[in-house]
Amino acid sequence: MREQDFEQFLVASATGYAEDNIRSGRWPRENAHDRAMSELKESLPQGIATPDNHFFSILACPDGAIVGHIWCAVRDNVGQRSAFIYDVEIKPEFRRQGYASDAFVAIQERLATMDVQSLGLHVFAFNEGAITLYKKLGFEVTGFNMQKELGAQES
Repeated sequence: MREQDFEQFLVASATGYAEDNIRSGRWPRENAHDRAMSELKESLPQGIATPDNHFFSILACPDGAIVGHIWCAVRDNVGQRSAFIYDVEIKPEFRRQGYASDAFVAIQERLATMDVQSLGLHVFAFNEGAITLYKKLGFEVTGFNMQKELGAQES
């Protein structure tokens, strides 16, 4: 990702993260975008130069238009290098054309050159298209987050 594209990525990522959290019922709409932006900036204190964070633009061939992005971070995890994808987004008009699959293949190849042994990600339960894609790419479920809304207690 070029440095001049980072600010646009940050806004798009915060917007998507806020909307996903609202839709999942985890966050109220009020201040969700500000909360998402705050969390992103906290996670990336040096912006695009934050160590061990990698940002990729997904480009269309042959014209090179940006159709999406991926952000991942590499960490040592109990003696094993692992990566976690914090955000992947394909613009709506470019979805279901193979860009995400191709991007995952490319990022896995790149991570292999960095001696990364595993790749993880989080997907919201309502995002059935992404879940299908990730299963097709060989990802396996490692846990579930669950939530229950508590209303007024009946007497």
